[in-house]
Amino acid sequence: MNLLIKKLTPDLNQVYLDFFDKRAFSETDVNGPCYCTCPTQTSDEIDLMVSEIGDDIKGTLHRHAAMMLEEGKINGYLAFYEDAPIGWCNAADIKKYAKNRYKFIPDFAGDITIGKTMSVVCFAIAPEYRGMGVSTALLERVIADAGAEGFAAVEGYVHRITEMEWGDFNFKGPMRLYEKLGFAPAAEQDGIVIMRKTL
Repeated sequence: MNLLIKKLTPDLNQVYLDFFDKRAFSETDVNGPCYCTCPTQTSDEIDLMVSEIGDDIKGTLHRHAAMMLEEGKINGYLAFYEDAPIGWCNAADIKKYAKNRYKFIPDFAGDITIGKTMSVVCFAIAPEYRGMGVSTALLERVIADAGAEGFAAVEGYVHRITEMEWGDFNFKGPMRLYEKLGFAPAAEQDGIVIMRKTL
């Protein structure tokens, strides 16, 4: 599959929203709707967003995502196939992520960094394209850009959980994804493994 990977820039904000509006999840997917806002929101910001949901979950999440995109608070990469967005990877400097109850960055990660660290906290792949190498292509681009931008390492934060328990959707990416691209465990705590690739 011939994929084009693009770093999220302001001119792609509407494409990002369209992807999460229409493609990221099927209507019956229990993981949606989601607009990948929580990794950079504090617990208070998440609570405020949730308090506004009412009968329009998707609309509220869309609205908050749009505001965050305008403020540059969502970072990562979109994957395109035949000009349509089919995948997303939330990746940025570890310092851009908020400490919140969801712990997209585990508490112990900050204590063991080895320099400027690019963190990968989430993947969202359109259901019909899962298992086709989209996450691999996204992660390869993250690694390439991190190296070019002077990062010391790229990290992912993987739950030690079986594929059976996740079903067909593991938003942090399975351990084998990281292993095949040269990542190795750097630390583990409470079932969360920091997978690191030194650059």
